[in-house]
Amino acid sequence: MKNLLLLVICGICIACDTKEPEVQSPNVILILADDLGYGEVGYQGQKKIKTPNIDALSETGMIFTHHYSGAPVCAPARSVLLTGLHMGHSYIRGNDAMKERGDVWDYAKASVDPNLEGQRNLPADTETMSKMLQKAGYKTGIVGKWGLGGPLTEGIPNNLGFDYFYGYNCQRQAHNLYPTHLWENKEKVLLNNELVVPATKLDPGADPNDPASYAKYEQNDYAPDLMHDKAMNFIQENKDEPFFLYYASPLPHVPLQIPGPDREGYIAELGAEEPYRGNNGYFPNQYPNATYAAMITKLDQQIGEIRAKVKELGLEENTMIIVTSDNGPTYVGGVDYDYFESSAPFTNGYGRTKGFVYEGGIRVPMLVSWPGKIEKSTSDHISVFYDIFPTLAELVGIPIPEELDGKSFLPELMGKEQEKHEYLYWEFPETGGQQAVRMGNWKAVRQNIVKENNLEIELYDLSKDILEQNNIASENPDLIKKFEEIMAKEHETPEVETFRMAALGD
Repeated sequence: MKNLLLLVICGICIACDTKEPEVQSPNVILILADDLGYGEVGYQGQKKIKTPNIDALSETGMIFTHHYSGAPVCAPARSVLLTGLHMGHSYIRGNDAMKERGDVWDYAKASVDPNLEGQRNLPADTETMSKMLQKAGYKTGIVGKWGLGGPLTEGIPNNLGFDYFYGYNCQRQAHNLYPTHLWENKEKVLLNNELVVPATKLDPGADPNDPASYAKYEQNDYAPDLMHDKAMNFIQENKDEPFFLYYASPLPHVPLQIPGPDREGYIAELGAEEPYRGNNGYFPNQYPNATYAAMITKLDQQIGEIRAKVKELGLEENTMIIVTSDNGPTYVGGVDYDYFESSAPFTNGYGRTKGFVYEGGIRVPMLVSWPGKIEKSTSDHISVFYDIFPTLAELVGIPIPEELDGKSFLPELMGKEQEKHEYLYWEFPETGGQQAVRMGNWKAVRQNIVKENNLEIELYDLSKDILEQNNIASENPDLIKKFEEIMAKEHETPEVETFRMAALGD
């Protein structure tokens, strides 16, 4: 009897020793650049701007060549990212300043009155990717730009699934990278900067070729540096438990501002430039091209430092890093999109980049790195922001909510059979009112829905016409009918009146 008992105990012990250990939930670092164009990174062909760290990271994982933002501008893109709902179902569908609160566009007033800060807020009971990760046992943090609810509304990050927040609450306040304040959780943090209102011109009689004329636009506390320090601290402080860091950098969104030493190399390399005098609410700059290039290289440097920190802490093989952009490149503020070929290989310029649903406005760079798990590769899988929520849910073992519009692309990352979208859908009530659908290589676009009550559909074959210049709608009436049905099906009347489009029946 004793021998039998000993054998049973030994058998239990052997079983314990040979059991496969449970895989720890990986850390996730989601880096969202601001207005970074498809063609503005080295691994996608950029020649003038140096992005060595992003390029090196692309060598460790999967590059997505057909990845899309959820919207062509900041706030709705971020809403789609966090909620997993496309723009036909999203609560936030535009950059709504909630002007009923008062002088929300008065930068100076908003700098001292928190009631005037921020954009239309997500309701606090909104299901978000960050809430899902909290339920999975993750410590969650956002560092950077929020844009989904003012500091005195229910739509602050701490109510929507984030344990920690540091950065800009308001997109309008981010129109100065040397602001008077940032926010840490629910507290306003004053910085060592004087108030300089965006659109402040050079002093009368100032020499535009004299660096001293621009001194007021470069002060003491550079917000991207402060936020980067907080991101690094978040990683350090949470190294012993699963964490999710949403790093929503304000770079390279204009204004053109960066500490002088960071752009010296580009000034020497690019040579003399015509100074940018400032317009559309942005500051003048003596070296616009050198500054813009340096802002992207600054972002790249920060991504390199994050990767180095992860390696230093021994977390590299247990950390997934995602790098993407909230929408296409800008056409204002002194950015020379033609010089940099910012949206290559797509069409550049107003009407085709940021703010519009053509490829240059919504197709964005994306790479996903997870050493030891994701092999170096390039994927032509067609994906979109609203896929990231279900991907992370599957990653951490949380059932994917049925109401989400996205599909997990975790199988694609793991080299397994991937379910494809029948189509992707966008709508955007601003810049005239727009809708778009991508179905395979077909791309359907509606423009001026609000401005002109237009419901005609343009049709492009992206396999032959990546510039979207040859409208072949008249040649494909059956396809147009199909796209009309999709656009009608996917559009739900917005809860917020500001986002409604009467021509769609709202």
